[in-house]
Amino acid sequence: MGFMVNQFNKMLKGYRSFRSRYAQGDQSIMESLARHGQRPATMVVACCDSRVDPALILQCDPGDLFVVRNVANIVPPYEKDEKHHGTSAALEFGVCFLQVKHLIILGHSQCGGIQALCNSQDNLPHDFITQWVSLIAPIKGEFSDNADSYAQLALQRSRQHCMTFPWIAGKVQQQQLTIHLWYFDIQSGQIFTYVEAKQAYLPLDSVIQGTFS
Repeated sequence: MGFMVNQFNKMLKGYRSFRSRYAQGDQSIMESLARHGQRPATMVVACCDSRVDPALILQCDPGDLFVVRNVANIVPPYEKDEKHHGTSAALEFGVCFLQVKHLIILGHSQCGGIQALCNSQDNLPHDFITQWVSLIAPIKGEFSDNADSYAQLALQRSRQHCMTFPWIAGKVQQQQLTIHLWYFDIQSGQIFTYVEAKQAYLPLDSVIQGTFS
């Protein structure tokens, strides 16, 4: 109980700090965002994992990122039907209405969703998770020796799904939108980015400067 109380008090302290930094004074960022609206240049599809917060990892301010989070940071394929498509709706809003220039799909190590996919025969009761992660299930010819390796491979599957959305594919082809595949290693706190020319994930720090210019 004491641990939970301390966590709650930490959140309250954090809220006060947020208010002091972003919502008070003549240069209030929140007031400006309320007045002028949001204009993020970057959208992130991230995992729900509590250890992988894009704004915290990238040290961004409010208004910098348009973020959608789901189990295993999956981009589903384009399906225009009468069902409910939360991630697809967020993609449409970010790409078509906010007109973001960069779309980052942010995977990570120790992903519970990927582990659920790799252990799909565990016989545990899953009302929704198994069906959801099946969107990135291995196809013939794919191989991965562990969940972390497959988390990287699954990012490429999500990118393939991105290109089934006509308004994403069109913007990519017109060079109005760039898709980035990033993998965050929780233990080291390091991001690796997929470099197409090398067909490998390299430390983001080592990638040539100017990627986001």
